[in-house]
Amino acid sequence: MASVTSSGTPAQAGTAPGRNTWTVLLCWITVLLEGYDLVVLGAIIPTLLKTEHLGMTAGDATTIATLSLVGVAIGAVCVGPMADRFGRRKLLIGSVVLFSVFTLVVPLANSVAMFAALRLIAGLGLGACMPVSLTMMAEHMPASRRARASTLTMTGYHTGAVITSLLALQVTDDWEILFYLLGVVGLFVAAVQWYRLPESEAFVRAKENDAERVPFTELLKPAYLRAGIGIWVASFMGLLLVYGLNTWLPKLMNDAGYPVPTAVTQLLVLNVGGVAGLVLGGFVADRRGIRGTTMGWFAVSVVMLACLSIKMDSDLLLNVVIFLTGVFVFSAQVLVYAYVTAFYPAAVRGTALGSASGIGRLGSIVGPSITGALVSSGIGHPWGFYFFAAVAVCAFAAVLTLPRAGGGEPGARGSEAAPGSAAGG
Repeated sequence: MASVTSSGTPAQAGTAPGRNTWTVLLCWITVLLEGYDLVVLGAIIPTLLKTEHLGMTAGDATTIATLSLVGVAIGAVCVGPMADRFGRRKLLIGSVVLFSVFTLVVPLANSVAMFAALRLIAGLGLGACMPVSLTMMAEHMPASRRARASTLTMTGYHTGAVITSLLALQVTDDWEILFYLLGVVGLFVAAVQWYRLPESEAFVRAKENDAERVPFTELLKPAYLRAGIGIWVASFMGLLLVYGLNTWLPKLMNDAGYPVPTAVTQLLVLNVGGVAGLVLGGFVADRRGIRGTTMGWFAVSVVMLACLSIKMDSDLLLNVVIFLTGVFVFSAQVLVYAYVTAFYPAAVRGTALGSASGIGRLGSIVGPSITGALVSSGIGHPWGFYFFAAVAVCAFAAVLTLPRAGGGEPGARGSEAAPGSAAGG
């Protein structure tokens, strides 16, 4: 299959392998930058409060963090229709430039309000990056490898989070360095994308064939509505779990009686399990079917989360359960995205993935808030894990409602089928 030039015209077939390599690398790095950014604020909040930067209070920090996630949610929802109309390449580069520029100027904010506004605008660009990256990766992979395209791309997110954590330990009070570094690297990546990132061939073909163009309202019609509702609910519940656990796991475990160093180490174990789960989940889903694998992953998540409500005397057993929780919870959410890339045709894929990501981001706001309320009430453990287990049950039920047929399911029709052909139950 021939690649395409940056302008969307076919390139020589012999250059395709190299161009596909650039697509994989640049999309992975873009997701890495998002992982870096979404963790950086949490890493510096203690310093901002300790130094009373701009007179910031704990309430101000909470508002800034919330507005950042709101910006990400809006960006994710809005980018889909634009990517389906104007192309994946332009939207991805523009999104990277937007969040990089506004990240660079965050340290220059002269008030809490300006700090929050800059984070909100940066979030708009940041939220657009992941759905477009996942769409491009999926469209540069054979349909039989769509799940692995999504899960392997998302390993970049956890890599970025780890990099931020390690850098934050080094720069201590010089938190501004973290923002300057991200902004400069982001602009450099955007420049490389401009010269090396090809447009998606699936988008080019869909654009050339007007009959394949699908309006946003098509997602609300019977052919797609059943899948859309299930995807939105599953994505909301999945990101609620991811952000709720990453935010409150150390505190929940400390409330259960585990010492603070052990509780913090468990967060690392959880994320290591997440990376392993992404690799394993994508491989299994491509072989056994995305929908069935996602259901299985959420079902095991229910069991693991329920087990965490029990105080364990063995550190080894506890770490195994924490690891397995990361394996299944984190990759289950990404498998929902993989289902989207396999189910919808190219003409509307970006819109569908953007809506799934945007609605899911609402869960990332709700999860930490509800868990925080449980902790403040003194019932974080065990009720926090009961709550998480119930959320996983809801995600399982949502996936259960999804149509059985889709591009990513064994024996199903190709994912570039006409609208509605993949929606059969």
